Amino acid sequence: MKKQLSTYPLRLPTSLKTAVAEISRADGTSINQFVTTAVAEKVSAMRTAEFFAERASRADIEAARRLLRRSGGQVPDPEDRLEE
Repeated sequence: MKKQLSTYPLRLPTSLKTAVAEISRADGTSINQFVTTAVAEKVSAMRTAEFFAERASRADIEAARRLLRRSGGQVPDPEDRLEE
């Protein structure tokens, strides 16, 4: 299966491009690979934040508090205990 690629002319301030070039050279990668990885990491972080924000919006805080306030259950079986 062939990957589909698209190009995008990217404009960077000279100081930032110099920093990226130094880092990618030290890492043994191309500037393109560095920028692609950086964009992928940012997209991943933003989607993760959106996921948790959506989950938090559905949270039932009072139900969680009730769960935390409840008394404990049964004593663990002896085989469930960790060795000291």
